[in-house]
Amino acid sequence: MKVLILAGGYGTRLARDLENHADAYPHLVGVAKPLLPVAGQPLISHWMDMLRQCPQTYNIKEIYIVVNEAFRGQFETWRSDYPEVELVCDGTHCNEERVGAVGCIELGMRHFSIHDDLVVIGGDTLFREDFNLTDFLESFHTSPCREVGGAMAPCYKCKDEDTVKLGIVEVDDNEQVTSFLEKPSPHSTASRLACPCFYIFSSGCLELISQFLEEKKTGPVSDRDATGLFIKYLSSRRPVYVKEISGRFDVGNLQSYLDCIKHFKP
Repeated sequence: MKVLILAGGYGTRLARDLENHADAYPHLVGVAKPLLPVAGQPLISHWMDMLRQCPQTYNIKEIYIVVNEAFRGQFETWRSDYPEVELVCDGTHCNEERVGAVGCIELGMRHFSIHDDLVVIGGDTLFREDFNLTDFLESFHTSPCREVGGAMAPCYKCKDEDTVKLGIVEVDDNEQVTSFLEKPSPHSTASRLACPCFYIFSSGCLELISQFLEEKKTGPVSDRDATGLFIKYLSSRRPVYVKEISGRFDVGNLQSYLDCIKHFKP
């Protein structure tokens, strides 16, 4: 099993907020979102702690991170404490050049020749403390989706007013995704299950990532930027199951970052 962390975003909303509050947060200006300090260490280091604590049964020895050229140096410095990590740069220098999150997944797969079951983690996301990565991996290994080229993802209950900001999944009684809705109005679905950027893809469905990108190659980057759009594509072709968690923190702007550090304050 391989792990791919997506850290190629530019955090434009957060950067704009920090520029407007530079006097209050000068130490945060210009820092890549996954490297922002949370409870005494970079956000991404919390994921590394969880990955290092996973049992040897899952054989997680190769961890890859997709970065951009603008923040590459910061990640090179950070990974000096993590010899198991390898980086690949998407070659972009600004948000306008971005290849999109799904494109970054494909880049990592191609660059590192990944053909195994793959854990994909959004580098600017943290789950609440009750999330247990080992339990999640065990659920995947015992799920029928692994044998038939499917995937597994977490979901959590969101508020009515938040559906318009999130990817929402509709599921059946077996917790299999029947529909994925990108930022729907609360009136267009009865579901309040949000699906964050964390997925376990079985090796049998990886080929569909390239197929998805091929079909979207002539469209705008927004068609392949949100990873949930690929989950929508995948769930109509292969089984995708969800496992409920209590919640997550997605660092998108300054307020969401402040909420995150307040929650994880030592």
